[in-house]
Amino acid sequence: MPANRFNGYTDYGVGIGLRVPHYDHILSKKPVVDWFEIISENYMVDGGRPLKILDQILDQYRVVQHGVSMYFGSAQSLNRNHLKRIKELTKRTNTPWLSDHLCWGSVDGRYTHDLLPLPYTFEAIRTTAERVRMVQDYLEIPVAVENVSSYAEYHNSEMTEWEFLNEVVHAADCGILLDVNNIYVSSQNHNFDPMEYVNSIPAEHVAQIHIAGHSKFEKHTLDTHDHPVLDPVWRLYTLAPLNDAAQPQRYLSGTTIFPRLKRYMARPSKRIASCSRRSRSTP
Repeated sequence: MPANRFNGYTDYGVGIGLRVPHYDHILSKKPVVDWFEIISENYMVDGGRPLKILDQILDQYRVVQHGVSMYFGSAQSLNRNHLKRIKELTKRTNTPWLSDHLCWGSVDGRYTHDLLPLPYTFEAIRTTAERVRMVQDYLEIPVAVENVSSYAEYHNSEMTEWEFLNEVVHAADCGILLDVNNIYVSSQNHNFDPMEYVNSIPAEHVAQIHIAGHSKFEKHTLDTHDHPVLDPVWRLYTLAPLNDAAQPQRYLSGTTIFPRLKRYMARPSKRIASCSRRSRSTP
């Protein structure tokens, strides 16, 4: 995506997820990568190998933080100790923005360690947006919320997922981490048109795009990140009007695990470049 206030007015290019199996290759071979996305919770520690590796990565690359346990939609109060540790990490990484998921996953201090979908209600919009605003104010950097893949729906929902997402980001004045694969996965599980979802997204709020792989089973589709990006997701990405909003675009190639990092980096980057050229040439 182009530089905007939701990604700190940065133009980082194409990034990939930093994973433990890739550490040795990255540090020894120093591959050409625009930036790495790290899972914040993996480095919210007092010391040891994770922080040592992170500091070595930071000496050579730019890093953006992505969280998995903020649970903006949970009803309980924000975990102040968790926020404190995240803010300490943002000072270490100088991440221009931070992302986490638009979901819930904790009750009365107990954590499910899962990304559970929210009921799409006006009450949930109010409480979720309030929490996002509080996090942004405390961290003092932009926050982007990511749409999750879902496998269940609520009878009391009052709108579609994309309408809910739009309402939350406008109420919270925050960014969007648009996960194209998650849109496709949810569309297969809940029988909606993924292009209707993508067409509704306010492009000016999109800070980052995720692209990843999934697994197709007989009765459901799972966001597993253990396969290459499949053609239906590439097609959705290519057709997305966000591609035509401005150039250069900002993308994340996903977190799919490949046996060899070289292959992992090359294929998504080439496909992204091809998709961007195609979108610009489409009348």
